[in-house]
Amino acid sequence: MKNGLYVMDPARFDDIYGPDERTAIERHLRIAAPPMAADALDPELLGEVNVLVTGWGGPKLDAELLAAAPKLELVLYGAGSARPILTPEFWDRGVRITSAANAIAEAVAEFALAQILFALKHGWRYVLTSRATRSAAVRGPEVGTGGSVVGLVSLGATGRATARLLARHEVVVQAHDPYAEPEPGVRLVGLEELFATSDVVSLHAPLLEETQHLVGARLLESMKPDATLINTARGGLIDENALVEVLRRRPDLFAALDVTDPDPAAPGSPLFELPNIVVTPHLAGSLGPERRRQGRLMAQELAKYVTGEPLGHEITRDGLETRA
Repeated sequence: MKNGLYVMDPARFDDIYGPDERTAIERHLRIAAPPMAADALDPELLGEVNVLVTGWGGPKLDAELLAAAPKLELVLYGAGSARPILTPEFWDRGVRITSAANAIAEAVAEFALAQILFALKHGWRYVLTSRATRSAAVRGPEVGTGGSVVGLVSLGATGRATARLLARHEVVVQAHDPYAEPEPGVRLVGLEELFATSDVVSLHAPLLEETQHLVGARLLESMKPDATLINTARGGLIDENALVEVLRRRPDLFAALDVTDPDPAAPGSPLFELPNIVVTPHLAGSLGPERRRQGRLMAQELAKYVTGEPLGHEITRDGLETRA
C-alpha cells in the first residue's frame, strides 16, 4: 500500500473529501497524519509520501517541497485549475498530477445551460422589468429553443460539457476555439461570426494573456438584436467598461454575469445599475455537496493509478497552456 497525505484548506476539506470519498481513497493509501493546511505542513512528513491528496489551498509544488518528498509519484488535485500550485520544478521532476476540473466543468455546464435556456425566453428581462414597473411585464419577441443559435466561446471541458447538454434541446450550437477538435453537433466558426449570428453567446474560455478583454466593444456592437451574453468563466474575458457603454446604447442586448472583474464587483458598480445586466455571485462552480463529485473523481483516479490503468484527467505541461 502506498503512503499518502491530505494537505489543503481545512475549511474546504470535508466539502470535497467526505467520509465516502476518504474511505475510497484510503483503500489504496496509508494516510500518515490528519488533514492539514499547507502552512502547517511539516516537511518531515513528506519523506515517505507517494501520493499527495489536495485541492483548494494546496501547497506550492516547488523545489523545496519536492526535495522533502523524494518518493512523491502522484498529486490528486481535487479542485479546478492547478496553476496556483504548479511550478517548473514540478514538471522537471516528472511527478504526475490529475485534477477534478472536469467534475467542476459539469457543474458549471449545468448552470450555463439553465442561463442559456432562460435567456432564450428572455426570463431575466421580464423579471427585472416587472420589478422596476411593479406590474406584469409585456411579453416581446422571445426566440425560445426552436432553431435558435447558441454560440460557445471555447470548447474546453466546460464548453464541451455545455455543448453535450445543449444537444438535448432544439438549438443550433456553434463554437469558436482555435485549439479545439470537432465536437459532434457543434459547428466551428470564427469569433466574429459567432458574435454576429448567435442569439446567446456563452463564455467558457480560460483567462490567459491573449484572452484578457477578449470581448470588447467591437464584438458587443456586432451582436444580434435582443441577443444575450453569458459569462460563467472569468470576469477578465470581458472589457467591462465597453460592456457598460454598449449596453447603455443598446438596451435590446442583455448580459448575465456570474463572474466579474474584479470578482466580486465593487459596490456601486454600474453592472448593478443597468436594467439589461444581471449579476449572480459566482454560483456556476461546484457548491456545497456538489463538491463531493470532485473527491469521488480523485478516488477513481487513484484506483486507476494503483492498478496501472491510464488516468482519465491527468494534467500535462503542454495541455496546461490552453486549459482554464
